[in-house]
Amino acid sequence: MSDIWVFEKKARDMGHQIIAGIDEAGRGPLAGPVVSAAVILPEGADLPGIDDSKKLTPAKRNRLYDRLYTVADAIGIGVVDTVEIDRINILQATLRSMAMAVANLRPRPEHLLVDGIFTIASELPQQAIKKGDSLSISIAAASIVAKVTRDRIMTQVDTLFPEFGFCRHKGYPTQTHRAAIVRHGCCPIHRRTFKGVREYV
Repeated sequence: MSDIWVFEKKARDMGHQIIAGIDEAGRGPLAGPVVSAAVILPEGADLPGIDDSKKLTPAKRNRLYDRLYTVADAIGIGVVDTVEIDRINILQATLRSMAMAVANLRPRPEHLLVDGIFTIASELPQQAIKKGDSLSISIAAASIVAKVTRDRIMTQVDTLFPEFGFCRHKGYPTQTHRAAIVRHGCCPIHRRTFKGVREYV
């Protein structure tokens, strides 16, 4: 088992004390916002079971989400809506939501650990870590917070547009979601530049 604190320890060895992990949820869906979270954990925080949110059941994610809001030194959220996603593209929207999440942190971090292969617009020292949500506890924490936050947004949106079933698939391109778009067209939170939606705008 690899040490899930290894990147945080390296950053501390470089003299950084306040380290934030950043991750997003919602790059792949056909509808809804992209949501990022930035999480600062106290050194050695007791968080058994934490992992990449995609590997966890919804019930476990929700439990860890509640635990993180108890344990974390700070949590910041960034949300970019579908209008902006269509305007600037999903990659740029994702990086913008990550930068927003960092801007919403108090205290201000000294070093960023960013999931993926891209860094974000920030003057802070940072490291992009491919598959970081499986390798860094701070990024794993951020992946859980981002995923649960986005899922809850999509469950609320479901009450406005029940014909699409957002509470079940959260906007991802499932067979039932695609069929609903064919049947009903698209609603205001659909990403009009995405294949599977743009054909029905």
